[in-house]
Amino acid sequence: MNVLAIDTSNQAMGVALLKDDEIIGEMVTNIAKNHSVRLMPAVEKLMTEVSLTPDQLDKIVVAKGPGSYTGVRIGLSIAKSMAWALGIPVVGVSSLEVLAYQGRFFDGYVFPFFDARRGLVYTGIYQSQGSRLRLVYEEKNLSMEDALLKLKEDHKKVLCLSPDIIKHKDSIHRVLGDLAIIPEGPFHIANPGFLGLAGLYKEADQTHTLTPNYLRLAEAEAKWLQAQKENK
Repeated sequence: MNVLAIDTSNQAMGVALLKDDEIIGEMVTNIAKNHSVRLMPAVEKLMTEVSLTPDQLDKIVVAKGPGSYTGVRIGLSIAKSMAWALGIPVVGVSSLEVLAYQGRFFDGYVFPFFDARRGLVYTGIYQSQGSRLRLVYEEKNLSMEDALLKLKEDHKKVLCLSPDIIKHKDSIHRVLGDLAIIPEGPFHIANPGFLGLAGLYKEADQTHTLTPNYLRLAEAEAKWLQAQKENK
């Protein structure tokens, strides 16, 4: 099975090609540039490098958020359009789950998170189950303080993974102390090969109804809904 994996849900843009569970090609950049301009050229270049044509693809796996609202939409739009045009299944995977794969053999809790501003984070707590991951606490948008206090209650070692780790390192050490494990920089960037692996055996989504996993409304949408409610 030939699988194309696409992740534009945060600053890092990742594309990978897998043949079954083997990564045959991968491209990752972690720079603040427009994903909409660079994604398709990256896909085309990678497929050329490994001598694959679009008609040889069997599945597309895409990171569906949470993360950047614009980034999530770009990845989903491209993945769904390609899946529909090629007549192949598409699978959406949580961007938090993809990041958690960096620590899937860790003996403790895996704590992936993305900064959501104003002291909030997008997060979910995972734990290794063989070579797979089990969701221990559901993914939510909540305050970092609340997330850390909940982890402290369970008194388990916690592997903290985030491209925004620098912003929250002090509060992590303050609340969790020696329970917190913070690895080196490369572990905090989601790997598109792991995205492909995470989606390899997941059930396909309906192409036209696959939607972003925002975990909260965009600020403009929230304000619009509030205005509609007040006008009634």
